[in-house]
Amino acid sequence: MSKDKQKDIAPKPQTWKTFRAFVLKESKHILRDRRTMLILFGLPVTLMLLFGFAIRTDLNDVRTIVVTSSMDETTQRVISALDASPYFSIVGTSSSGREAETVIRKQEADIAIVFSPRFADNRYRDASVQILTDASDPNMGQQYAIYAQSIIAGTIESLYNKGYPVETPSLVSTNMLFNPQMLSAYNFVPGIMGMLLILICAMMTSVSIAREKERGTMEVLLVSPVQPLVIIIAKAVPYMLLSIVILATILTMSFFVLDVPLEGSILSIVGISLIYILLALSLGLLVSNLANSQLTALLISAMIMLLPVIMLSGMIFPIESMPKILQWFTAIVPARWYISAMRKLMIMGVSFTYVLKETLILIGMTLLILTVSLKKFKTRME
Repeated sequence: MSKDKQKDIAPKPQTWKTFRAFVLKESKHILRDRRTMLILFGLPVTLMLLFGFAIRTDLNDVRTIVVTSSMDETTQRVISALDASPYFSIVGTSSSGREAETVIRKQEADIAIVFSPRFADNRYRDASVQILTDASDPNMGQQYAIYAQSIIAGTIESLYNKGYPVETPSLVSTNMLFNPQMLSAYNFVPGIMGMLLILICAMMTSVSIAREKERGTMEVLLVSPVQPLVIIIAKAVPYMLLSIVILATILTMSFFVLDVPLEGSILSIVGISLIYILLALSLGLLVSNLANSQLTALLISAMIMLLPVIMLSGMIFPIESMPKILQWFTAIVPARWYISAMRKLMIMGVSFTYVLKETLILIGMTLLILTVSLKKFKTRME
């Protein structure tokens, strides 16, 4: 064999050895990095669980209130048919439609079935059934009405159609509360507010602090005469001001461009939004404690905030249709409470007392996360 051929063949074992060394080195590096392992394996598992269990559009146990002045046999049959279905759950009765609307406004029921007086006796003339449903979420409100109308019409037809066709659908009428035009903007505007504010505040704050740590300038800042708490506040203030501008822009566009009403108090909407912004800033500080680089901060922020906001906040998919364990898990997602409060204030026009629960939960989350973030920040920097 010639020397030229030997030169061509000789480097090959060395090249393979070098390639294998790089593969082993990179593999060990990944295995030693717990955060990378969490992203590589935690994110796919989380997505599988969410897409497999959380994304469900079928109805389950829709809270239903019945409005009737006389509980005759026909009315009882219709109510029993609704309660026997897996879609509806009778939670109570009422004597007037106005009282039922108040119950829905308090979020104690999702739909009301209103029977006309002496329904059984007047079934061929003035008998009617009215469906009151919460249309602040238009997709689910329409599904509630369609499912209920189908069950009611089928039950009435089975009772009274003895060989003769009866136009039973004419007995049922539907009244969409809070969103009679069924505009989808009524649903997604509060959701977009919850998603944008938490992403801008939390993600940008965490990336900003991680950038300082990655470049080594954070240590320089901390050894300066300025206290660390002042540094953190100074870095958070611009993002808070930016979030307030974004909030004003969203509210302006929703009212003047999308025709989404602002039925509730503007002070209540802005006040709860400021609490939510402060909570998001606290989350950003907490993420910055876990991340030493901008990329890590982005990935952690996406896992902790983006996916839960989209999947588990009620922004797109109803929480009531999720398995019980996921419904409990949604309680720790801040966007769930903020979006719920915004829907009540903006669409339903309730007073502040009706969103007191959501407000207290957001305040509690803010205090807890802010305390942990500041304590963790001081510990790590020391």
